[in-house]
Amino acid sequence: MRIKNLTLTNFRNYEKETFAFDGGLNVLFGKNAQGKTNCAEAVFFLCTGTSLRIKRDAQLIRRGAEEARLSALAESRYGELSLEAVITERGKQLFVNGSKVAKTVDWIGNVNSVFFSPGELRLIQDGPDERRRFLDISISQTSKTYYTALLRYRKILEQRNVLLKERDVSVVLETLPVWDEQLCRYGAIIGKARKEYVDRLAPHAREAHAFLTDGEEELFVGAERKYEGSEEEIAASLYREMQERYERDMRLGFTTIGPHRDDLDILIGGMDAKQFASQGQTRTAALSIKLAEVEIFKELSGEPPVLILDDVMSELDLPRRKKLVRKVEGLQTILTCTHAERVLYGKECRKIQIRGGRIV
Repeated sequence: MRIKNLTLTNFRNYEKETFAFDGGLNVLFGKNAQGKTNCAEAVFFLCTGTSLRIKRDAQLIRRGAEEARLSALAESRYGELSLEAVITERGKQLFVNGSKVAKTVDWIGNVNSVFFSPGELRLIQDGPDERRRFLDISISQTSKTYYTALLRYRKILEQRNVLLKERDVSVVLETLPVWDEQLCRYGAIIGKARKEYVDRLAPHAREAHAFLTDGEEELFVGAERKYEGSEEEIAASLYREMQERYERDMRLGFTTIGPHRDDLDILIGGMDAKQFASQGQTRTAALSIKLAEVEIFKELSGEPPVLILDDVMSELDLPRRKKLVRKVEGLQTILTCTHAERVLYGKECRKIQIRGGRIV
């Protein structure tokens, strides 16, 4: 998969610019705050329909403009396709080959993408919600079933939590089983898919980490909660656990068990990375997990994703920079940095200089 060209209109600090990308390494360089990360963000948005940097899509609109437009010509093993997103204060509209996409589930997966920036250290340093978000975005790109189950699970969970705040206990106890049956059915789909994904991810992450650290450290990634058996068996197990927690859930006013409470175990040298890893160790571990994500996309879709590396080189020492450049050979990579010469090491690439939201 690759993005051949990208046009941004009133997106972030871009009035209108068109980028042409090669199938290999593309380096966006320039001083800080010129728009390099905004371009990287736009590529990820067109691949996933979401941004990792903001909560409201309207924040992507250039100041003073009424709407933002992002369009790209992409290519996969199935041929060329055009992607377009129109963002207004009211929301966004998505188009594939000129036809409007009614649901985001039909948008995700046209072009897969992996995004890494210094902000992705949240994957290890922050709470479980960041690790769940990582899993949800990654798995959704290759599984419409997962994405649909996730949306339905969240909606039912919200309704169940509202019910738990009801003061009439008899109403709560009478209605909970109805919600729980549906919640556990979708929760089983999510839990089983996450287990299978993490089982795939772990060896690739361990291998990437060993490559970047010359084998000096060992990275372990595992699911904190084990979902064993068929979806029916997992759903039945979740249902029993929810029944056992009725009293606690009603006292607290929210659902205390289920995939929305799951976490990942990430260990470096057998130690909890969140508690004991240095900044450098955390950075390398997070990057290794992202490189493992690339390998999973290759396995599941039959072709590599678009890899976006935003300002990652400034955070790595020289040996690991060189290793990373070697690791991404054969991938379409969009890399942002302040000085292109410091990251190329003789590698062929397309260099694009950005200044004030314009291609120089």
